[in-house]
Amino acid sequence: MRRLLLTTALATLVAACSGGDGQAAAQGGAPLETKPANAPDQKPAFAGQTRAPAVNSNVAYEVQTVAEGLNKPWGLAFLPDGRLLITEKSSGQLRILGTDGKLSAPVAGLPPVDGRNQGGLLGLAVDPKFAQNGLIYWSYSEPQAEGANNTAVARGKLVDGKVENVQVIFHQTPSLASTLHFGGRLVFAKDGTLFVTTGERSILPGRVQAQQLDGTLGKVVRINADGSIPKDNPFVGKPGVKPEIWSYGHRNIQSAAIDPKTGKLWEVEHGARGGDELNQPEKGKNYGWPTITYGVEYSGKTIGEGLTAKDGLEQPVYYWDPVIGPSGMAFYDAGLFPAWKDSVFVGSLAQKHLARLVMKNSKVVGEERLLVDQNERIRDVIVGPDGALYVATDNEKGRVLKIAPKG
Repeated sequence: MRRLLLTTALATLVAACSGGDGQAAAQGGAPLETKPANAPDQKPAFAGQTRAPAVNSNVAYEVQTVAEGLNKPWGLAFLPDGRLLITEKSSGQLRILGTDGKLSAPVAGLPPVDGRNQGGLLGLAVDPKFAQNGLIYWSYSEPQAEGANNTAVARGKLVDGKVENVQVIFHQTPSLASTLHFGGRLVFAKDGTLFVTTGERSILPGRVQAQQLDGTLGKVVRINADGSIPKDNPFVGKPGVKPEIWSYGHRNIQSAAIDPKTGKLWEVEHGARGGDELNQPEKGKNYGWPTITYGVEYSGKTIGEGLTAKDGLEQPVYYWDPVIGPSGMAFYDAGLFPAWKDSVFVGSLAQKHLARLVMKNSKVVGEERLLVDQNERIRDVIVGPDGALYVATDNEKGRVLKIAPKG
């Protein structure tokens, strides 16, 4: 049963500024984040790389619960007919929210998942040609022998409450005995290729492989819709290198989206204590983990040599210290919220809010926090066909929330 929760966006005061996003950013207002950094001695590589000014869009919105009682919903994706696909992480179940507001029984035909800890059924994507082929794609933690597992991607034709002709089109290698850092976001590029984000599995044998090119741990992967390798991938034909790799040196990418204006991929990945990163991963480039990073180990110790920059390694566009625990990401290009046009939204697990990033020339110039009053871990965020935002909350009785203009 739907229930309606009305709220207005909480106002954030911007020092010496009472205008909109542009004025706040131009005047360089006070930073939104005021908590002590996890790594206070580390300095950003350039101005504006962290602690962006607080902005206030002065948008009044309402929050409606459109689905509830979900077991840790992780991924959301709309079908062309307006139905909403929802993955339930731990149970490995895929559900469909109908346009009538009713939640389906679990979709049959999916392969088993390893649902321990951070594993399970993860990201979703709908084939750009779904109207012709009926294909959907999902990522999951694929169980292997003796407790090992890996991130995998499968696709199948959605027919009458089940998926048929299931094909596993990507297996992360190597498999490791870990229940952490699977990545798992799926994003179709404008050219029809599929980006897959992975993690480096957290444990030391996996962490070091983020810098190695003979496996797909800690990588952004680019494949064709059938799992084959695009001929223009950066490492095609290089001996000993996985040709599906697009970029490397990543930690655990749980947010990814295509900029609708440029067609480029953006992602947000988890840091340790400090150092959640916003990146625009480019072809063949190295994003540093664990050689360089902002933040420290969970124990408080230095990560590696404690470097935050090194020649040949890319800097993040933006980073958070302390971390927000990012998951899910969407560019807003709809007309329902004019004040949010061209913003980037990122879910926060650790700080329990929806972050709105104001972008200018591919840099973050302002930040706003929404849904603070909901006190929910935000796992995913997408833009619906109606222009509203839809977010998934992360708990055993998780909800899908719709954010629409108030009134």
